[in-house]
Amino acid sequence: MTDNLESIHQGKHQIPTGKDFAGENLAGADLSGANLTGANLAGASLQRAILRANLRGADLSGADLRGADLRNADLRGASFTNALVREASFGGAFLAGSAIGNLDLSGVDFRGADLRGANLSGALLQQADLSNANLSGADLSGADLEEAILNGSVLRGANLTRANLLCASMEQTVWDGAILDWACLEGTPLSP
Repeated sequence: MTDNLESIHQGKHQIPTGKDFAGENLAGADLSGANLTGANLAGASLQRAILRANLRGADLSGADLRGADLRNADLRGASFTNALVREASFGGAFLAGSAIGNLDLSGVDFRGADLRGANLSGALLQQADLSNANLSGADLSGADLEEAILNGSVLRGANLTRANLLCASMEQTVWDGAILDWACLEGTPLSP
């Protein structure tokens, strides 16, 4: 495995589909353009790693992704159970249908991300930047979006039941059909 890890750290990405990197230290690795479809990265240390890659169906459960660069990555169907993702960048990433609820996503960059139908229920999204993100049909029930930036986002048909949107910025946000039952809207343009 050491030879494989060394080649990854050097930016060489001939990685077999479904590769097992569970628990490995890949902190700071450059995996740009790598095909990590179905890879097992459970419990891996990926702090500050560059993961602009195909991670479709990858297992990132318990992985440490703090400060990682996942911009424009394909993360459809990836598992993030108990992952650490604070201050990671998911700008422009494809997360449609992903289950990333109940995670601390505070300060995470989701600008322009595709989060259609994603499960973000119970997620901490305080000060997260969701500008121009597509959250159509997403489940944000019970999510904490205090001071989050939702400018230009599409929340068409999204479920925001009991979500906290206290002081969230939401200029030119599309709300058609969004469910806002019992949501905290204080300090927002939607507040009564």
